[in-house]
Amino acid sequence: MNSCDLTLAGATLRAMGSGALFWPEQSLLCVSDLHLGKAERIARRGGAQLPPYETRDTLTRLASDLDATGAAHVICLGDSFDDRAAAEALRADERLWITRLQAGRKWIWIEGNHDPGPLEFGGSHMAEVTIGPLTFRHIAQAAAKGEVSGHYHPKATLHTRGRAVTRAAFLVDHQRLIMPAFGTYTGGLRSHNPALARLMAPDAHAILTGRMPVTIPLARAS
Repeated sequence: MNSCDLTLAGATLRAMGSGALFWPEQSLLCVSDLHLGKAERIARRGGAQLPPYETRDTLTRLASDLDATGAAHVICLGDSFDDRAAAEALRADERLWITRLQAGRKWIWIEGNHDPGPLEFGGSHMAEVTIGPLTFRHIAQAAAKGEVSGHYHPKATLHTRGRAVTRAAFLVDHQRLIMPAFGTYTGGLRSHNPALARLMAPDAHAILTGRMPVTIPLARAS
């Protein structure tokens, strides 16, 4: 499994190359910002006609991580759907796929700013949830300990061999972890952006996703 181990508030976690977070002790897989149905939402609002395959691609990668980890618990950390209409517009086979992924698992949908209320997709719908030393919520709070959040879609850049490689990334310090977006059609916020820099402690680092996750110090604006 391509992953990087880390410790947050005493919990040993694995930041996976896919952008998912696995907590072996709890058999828990956490993913953030799936933004299912984004292609439909953009087209509905008069934007670009993107290939409508992002939901299937995102669910394929999620299914692969569930198979790899054998997770019994799943937390979707908000903005799982691009908006309510996009959720309602999912194809029947995609809705069935989600149901099959949920089968035999405890599944929690955390509310996000794109999906602030319960939707008819099974599982539990919560504003946030605390399990042991960790609290899972969509948007980071100014003062928090043992917090796992999403929302910002962080990206970080690795400079190597004369070139720059930018990837979605986990941001981690001694008290919080900000998840990368898991969804296929998702942009990102650079890790040195002030909105992220003011949340993260001076000792924070980024874990770049990909086939070989890489840990680097968190870049700060110069």
